[in-house]
Amino acid sequence: MSLVDHLRQLNEKHRSLDERIEQEVHRPSPDNIKLTDLKRKKLKLKERIAELEHEIH
Repeated sequence: MSLVDHLRQLNEKHRSLDERIEQEVHRPSPDNIKLTDLKRKKLKLKERIAELEHEIH
């Protein structure tokens, strides 16, 4: 898999996590532990995306 393809895949996962966070936030009783976990995963993906973007450019 090329770096560009991997970057696209990570960006899609990042968007998916963002959607899941939004869904959880809008639940009547959001699970704060789940939200924290999702946000942590999203941040790790963001950091990895930045690393790959730096490698590409």
